[in-house]
Amino acid sequence: MALLEVLTNDMKEAMKARAAERLNTIRLLISDLKTERINKMRDLTAEDELDFLSRQAKRRRESIESFDANDRAELADIERAELAVIETYLPKQLSVDEVREVITATIAELGITSKKEVNKLMAPLMAKLKGRFPGKDVKPLVESLLPE
Repeated sequence: MALLEVLTNDMKEAMKARAAERLNTIRLLISDLKTERINKMRDLTAEDELDFLSRQAKRRRESIESFDANDRAELADIERAELAVIETYLPKQLSVDEVREVITATIAELGITSKKEVNKLMAPLMAKLKGRFPGKDVKPLVESLLPE
């Protein structure tokens, strides 16, 4: 089932349950998803939908960091609630240990031996982790696992 259909069904359920925060977030997602479809001038693929959800989650995480840094706890809480709803539509998030295992396997698979070859590693690695782990946290893990 396409993401738009899933969101529409969940919106109906949220209306029935009178879950205002969830309903508002789903409405925002539906609106942004329709805009995304219009901008691309075609129906979205599953990969496009995953990219869309990942961007939405990233946007919320960045907002949370910004609000926390500026002592705006009430706004950060709103963003956290929206992020929680968005994460229900994303694939299961990986733990740091699981990501280390994926990185180690990819390093062995590609035969990478030093930090100088990090660029060859990042593209295939990010494809494996897409939507399942924040991209900005991958490079520090990779660098910690590779020798100089």
